[in-house]
Amino acid sequence: MNEYQVVTGTLVLAVFTAVLSSFQFGYDIGVINAPQQVIITHYRHVLGISLDDRKAINNYALNSTEELPTSPGDPTPGSWTEEETMTSASLITMFWSLSVSSFAVGGMIASFFGGLLGDKLGRIKALLVANILSLVGALLMGFSKLGPSHILIISGRGISGLYCGLISGLVPMYIGEIAPITLRGAIGALHQLAVVTGILISQIVGLDFILGNHELWHILLSLSAVPAILQCLLLFFCPESPRYLYIKLDEEAKAKKSLKRLRGSDDVTKDITEMRKEREEGSNEKKVSIIQLFTSSSYRQPILVALMLHVAQQFSGINAIFYYSTSIFQTAGISQPVYATIGVGAVNTVFTAVSVFLVEKAGRRSLFLTGMSGMFVCAIFMSVGLVLLNKLPWMSYVSMTAIFLFVSFFEIGPGPIPWFMVAEFFSQGPRPAALAIAAFSNWAGNFIVALCFQYIVDFCGPYVFFLFAGVVLAFTLFTFFKVPETKGKSFEEIAAEFRKKRGSAEMPKPAVEMEFLGPTENI
Repeated sequence: MNEYQVVTGTLVLAVFTAVLSSFQFGYDIGVINAPQQVIITHYRHVLGISLDDRKAINNYALNSTEELPTSPGDPTPGSWTEEETMTSASLITMFWSLSVSSFAVGGMIASFFGGLLGDKLGRIKALLVANILSLVGALLMGFSKLGPSHILIISGRGISGLYCGLISGLVPMYIGEIAPITLRGAIGALHQLAVVTGILISQIVGLDFILGNHELWHILLSLSAVPAILQCLLLFFCPESPRYLYIKLDEEAKAKKSLKRLRGSDDVTKDITEMRKEREEGSNEKKVSIIQLFTSSSYRQPILVALMLHVAQQFSGINAIFYYSTSIFQTAGISQPVYATIGVGAVNTVFTAVSVFLVEKAGRRSLFLTGMSGMFVCAIFMSVGLVLLNKLPWMSYVSMTAIFLFVSFFEIGPGPIPWFMVAEFFSQGPRPAALAIAAFSNWAGNFIVALCFQYIVDFCGPYVFFLFAGVVLAFTLFTFFKVPETKGKSFEEIAAEFRKKRGSAEMPKPAVEMEFLGPTENI
């Protein structure tokens, strides 16, 4: 059977259904961007009402206590108003930053539990249970216009983040396990492609004349419920992962039945043989805890390099562009910043598709270095454009071009590659713990950037991307000196590369952790 015959209707349905979660993930990342000013205006309105109420109470108290003496040091109503205005402005900045970053807090917490939930319930039931969080988050945001909007949006975004943290482990796991060997790389890449498609769609429906306006913004935020409901319905028709059934539950008959549906053939001997080999390897290899990754000399350098790659991905400034691109384009003097933001989403999607082909042709390390170097140059031009904007109006085009190229370079290397490389640094035993801590560090970086970027912009002004340029340069140098190439290498060869970079002459351990790497399913 050749690779073109293994794409069955059941496989297409199962992959499409699974990546609806990835689509929601992308939608939730991008949806908060376009309606920023509309939501901030609504926050101001909600908080303004409460401030007016307090002023009325203060005025009533002053009018009804005329007999009380007043000293020259008492605050005047004018000074109260000024103070309250300043407090209101800082509150709005805080609530907006929390509205963006609470999503990452949820993801950070849940990133540890996706694999655990998948092992306990099975991949299909785990996705169904996770969708409860998606629907609750969407409902809270959908009703945010009727209540204390800032509290409901922050809560809803946090719960949606919990959902996305779970599925960022579950979806790659499931689609990697149901894909035929010949198509595993291409099908695995559909997770990232669905994420960036979700970002693009959120930017389009967030346009002012569609849903990003004062009347419909709450519908825009809650729209992720649509793919969640569709996925819940379709999951009932999707087969359970045959790897889960065979390796975790030891139910060979059910695994064969699932495989026959996925492959469209009664002869599934090859798949069963492969899974049997994987199960034997797994039983020979002890699990490694997160603490052991840092205490064992065999794993310490690989896990530190893995964490640095993920931190580099987040601290490069890419999420600052995704979360705040509309306001960045506004600062750059673009008359229709939302359309420029959609352009960023489109470029992001196109280059993600391109990277699927590039990552298999070129080395991981060389692509990562190319991407980071390009981002460094773009960040410099972005900042120069913003700094000189008032003197040279055409600099707005320099900033805009730099943003588009920045996103392109990100998707060529730093976007997809950290996930590939972490899976390739570790064999079956330590890999689950390594992927969990890597996912946590990724979400933690996401959270820090989302929470702090607005404050950093207020402090640094147009010089903000010089800061990111410095960070990107530091991580580029780190990659050049510390990160080995992993493409086409066994775990033993990668471990030897790490020892060489560490300058250590110690001999490799003959322990079972040094066994064959196996297929990288959790990319």
